[in-house]
Amino acid sequence: MATFNKAAMQYQRNAIQTASPAKLTLMLFDGAIKFSNIAIEGIEEGNIEKAHNNIIKVQNIIVEFRATLDFKYPVAQEFDKVYDYIYRRLVEANMKKDKEIMEETLRHIRTMRDTWKEVMKLNNAT
Repeated sequence: MATFNKAAMQYQRNAIQTASPAKLTLMLFDGAIKFSNIAIEGIEEGNIEKAHNNIIKVQNIIVEFRATLDFKYPVAQEFDKVYDYIYRRLVEANMKKDKEIMEETLRHIRTMRDTWKEVMKLNNAT
C-alpha cells in the first residue's frame, strides 16, 4: 500500500509541475471545492479541527487567487471584490463552524470554477 501511495503522490507532483497556468488555476478551484466539502463534513461530524483545517486551506487558495490578480485589467478589481467577500465569509464560517455559510461559499467557488472551465474551452487551454 505504501508503494501505491508513493506512486500516487509522484503522479500528482508531476501533474502539477507540468500543468499550464490555466490548468493550475482549475486545479486550485477543484482543491477549494474539495476542502470546502471536507470542512462541511467536519462541521456535520462536530469535528472542529477537521472543519478548521480545511476552511484554512480554502482561505489560503482564495488568498493565492487574490495575490495573482493583474490590476492592469479592470476586471481584476471585480474579482478582488468577489474573493474578498468569499474570504470574509470563510472567516465567519470558521469562527461559527457554520455549515450554511460554507455551503454559500462553496456555491460561489463552484460557479467560478465552472466559468473558468468554459473560458478554458473557449480558448482551447488545457
